[in-house]
Amino acid sequence: MTFKNNVKLQDKSYRTKNHGSLIFHLSALILLFQSTAIAVAAPVIQHWETKNGARVYFVPAPELPMVDVQVIFDAGGSRDGNNGGIAQLTNNLLDDGAGKLNADQIAERFEGVGAQFGASSFRDMAVTSLRSLTDPPLLQPALETYALLLRDPTFPTTSFERVRNQMLIALQAEQQSPGDIASKAFYKAMYADHPYASPVLGTNESLNVLGRGDAVAFHKRYYVARNAVIAIVGAVDLTAAEALANTLVSGLPAGEAPPPLPEVPPLTNAQTIHVDYPSTQTHVLIGHPGMTRDDPDYFALYVGNHILGGSGLVSRISEEVREKRGLSYSAYSYFIPMRDKGPYTLGLQTRNDQADEAINVLRATLRQFIDEGPTGKELKASKQNITGGFPLRISSNSKIVENISAIGFYNLPLDYLDTFNDHIDAVTIEQIKEAFKHRVHPDKMVTVTVGAGTAP
Repeated sequence: MTFKNNVKLQDKSYRTKNHGSLIFHLSALILLFQSTAIAVAAPVIQHWETKNGARVYFVPAPELPMVDVQVIFDAGGSRDGNNGGIAQLTNNLLDDGAGKLNADQIAERFEGVGAQFGASSFRDMAVTSLRSLTDPPLLQPALETYALLLRDPTFPTTSFERVRNQMLIALQAEQQSPGDIASKAFYKAMYADHPYASPVLGTNESLNVLGRGDAVAFHKRYYVARNAVIAIVGAVDLTAAEALANTLVSGLPAGEAPPPLPEVPPLTNAQTIHVDYPSTQTHVLIGHPGMTRDDPDYFALYVGNHILGGSGLVSRISEEVREKRGLSYSAYSYFIPMRDKGPYTLGLQTRNDQADEAINVLRATLRQFIDEGPTGKELKASKQNITGGFPLRISSNSKIVENISAIGFYNLPLDYLDTFNDHIDAVTIEQIKEAFKHRVHPDKMVTVTVGAGTAP
């Protein structure tokens, strides 16, 4: 969920409803303050569990009279099972009715106190969020409404049908997008029968057989306290943060966290997939399962890939593909670290008649990097770029809450942010060479191309 220059956000379907003009006005007034109040030191994270088993991570931020909250559940698309799309549907419907309130009444409650509610669904997780002013007459009603959405969504039949139809329309749109076509084929080829292979939106077939009862059952199983992580950042003290967390989840059943996902099997051979599509550009994705969020090689792979293809126009891949040969406007590589091994991806778009050449250059650049590693100059520049940009990644409450949400969800050390730059600075050329040699295998990668013409 963080550090996007080199480690990409998980694939997701995102939908948020912003209720609250008060916060918009306040945000405009404090924008200058936020842009200049960049933290030098990483925030200190306080951690505890609620009585019913939710894990809480809290960072006080007294500068602004606001609080950002996220409640994250292990309830993303990888938990769909045979009901593809049900995690997304469930997440989308949380604020379409809860308790005795309908969607309009919920919106009015948030709007009336200047609060913003959001929801999003990834492969690994389902995220809900609230931003509110901390004045008790405004904060408490917002929290109570938020808690109601978490514990007692009603999933109205009319809303269920509407959201399902919206997802079906989104799937139709994806069928007209060569980028989406490539991504789906890429995940399916990499993950086969693993839950990560399934698209977050599901399929036409899976969505058409889902019913309201499936959303009710999914919520009952996964939206429980022991499957929840709460992240709080804002102008509240520890006592208030404890009360806030209890307000949000005390009404949830304790439940149980789901069992771990099956291990992602390694690819044993290379595979090439071509999808013919009437376009002037060919979309190219190459890769294989990469690393987990808590991977012991995380920092070596992170820094190495920043040099190879994660640092924009100054990366090796961009230099070879774009600058020297003009084969693509954008060529890149990135990791998506997840609970299990998320994909390591190299990609580009190029003219159909240049696809073979561009792919050959991309592969050759990767192989050379694995064989030789980075230069000392490249390593120094990469470290300076990553550590120099780190303060911007924790420069606002919303960015901090995303970071501590990831720390909580992936069970990372509480000092992860505080030691991040130290870990980056400690990476050596030999560590990068060793990590790439043993973890990146060009001869076992999936290659997906989507465009007019034949497979490369």
